[in-house]
Amino acid sequence: MQAIVLFILAGIAEIGGGYLMWLWLREGASWQYGLAGAIIIVLYGIIPTFQSFPDFGRVYAAYGGVFVILSLLWGWGIDQKTPDMYDWIGGIICLIGVSVILWAPRT
Repeated sequence: MQAIVLFILAGIAEIGGGYLMWLWLREGASWQYGLAGAIIIVLYGIIPTFQSFPDFGRVYAAYGGVFVILSLLWGWGIDQKTPDMYDWIGGIICLIGVSVILWAPRT
């Protein structure tokens, strides 16, 4: 459960920080949005270090799949762009990949 919470927190930090940077650089929001986005993105880099999995590469590979789902949800909730069937199929495939990467039995 802790792993899932950390993946979600990292995803929200990366997407949220990136979104604030987007608002600053692309939408003309004030520089404070950019600064807040930069700080949040630094936090995103720290959050995965609390994962109990021993391998950096596996943690980030698995995080990539979680990021896909969170990005779809962010687009749906914040940008009001409803994911279509193919978005959800791709997201489910990513979550299956995450499960294999993290929890497959290894010797």
